[in-house]
Amino acid sequence: MAIDASAEIVTPPSRRRRRGTAKVNLGLISVPLLWLIVFFLIPVVLVALYSVGVLTLISYDKYLSLELWRYFLHSDTYLGGPLGRGLFWKSLKMSFGVSITCVILAYPVAYMLALVAGRRRYTLLLVIITPFLTSYLLRVLAWRVLLNPQGVIEAVLRNGGLVADGSQISWLYNSTFAVYLVLAYSWVPFVALPIFVSLESLDLQMLEASSDLGASRVQTFRKVTLPMSMPGVIAAFVFVFIPTIGEYVTPQIVGGKAGYLFGNVIQSSFSSSFDWQLGSAMSVFMLAAVAILLAIFGRYLNMRSVTE
Repeated sequence: MAIDASAEIVTPPSRRRRRGTAKVNLGLISVPLLWLIVFFLIPVVLVALYSVGVLTLISYDKYLSLELWRYFLHSDTYLGGPLGRGLFWKSLKMSFGVSITCVILAYPVAYMLALVAGRRRYTLLLVIITPFLTSYLLRVLAWRVLLNPQGVIEAVLRNGGLVADGSQISWLYNSTFAVYLVLAYSWVPFVALPIFVSLESLDLQMLEASSDLGASRVQTFRKVTLPMSMPGVIAAFVFVFIPTIGEYVTPQIVGGKAGYLFGNVIQSSFSSSFDWQLGSAMSVFMLAAVAILLAIFGRYLNMRSVTE
């Protein structure tokens, strides 16, 4: 039987569908990918080049020099050695503590909304989030009014006889505690969201099976609920840890000199001292540290998702 070589080769429908799906996916990711390249990747590359003097803008910038990098890496003020007392490690510990606190405070809220509130869960979730849709700066300024020595908190304590007249609570305002308090307050409602989503997706039959097998509520929570919600907990931790490590607005408003963090040094390098190359070096260092931490957390989160 002769075969017509000119006969058209028919593409299977499944292959055509895959090609169409690939084109649609490429079209969907092209815009956010272009946005990421233009407004994130290119600026980061420019800042990195500026930090080593490949690019210069100011007359006293050092051309092709690693001097500012050496100064920054060996400075006791900024780093102070591995796990030292430098501002970077202070910011790291502050961010870690705030993240842990937010997760601990947000977990009961998310648990109540997802497993107890029933049909009212979304209404209550909206009620919790609504006050935090106002300006972040206004909320921080409100805390400044509350925490300062002439503010509401110390006035109530004085009227209650807990603080003597004329004395002040030194750790309440312009302190590391004030920064810690305001950051935790600001992030708790948003941290509850990923935990809420994780808990809401739990298979309730597994909880019922645990109860039928004789496990108490505490045992069910410890062995079933908590392990299965860990991806949401880790995501919530990262959700706070990454932005707070470079925070500078809150320390500047309520922290004073005692609450000065690494982000304040970077901001000051660009706005006050005009040492842009040093600020660029610290910014690149911060981005690299955050990228490494995010990769570690992301790898752990993926492993948890696979093993569970």
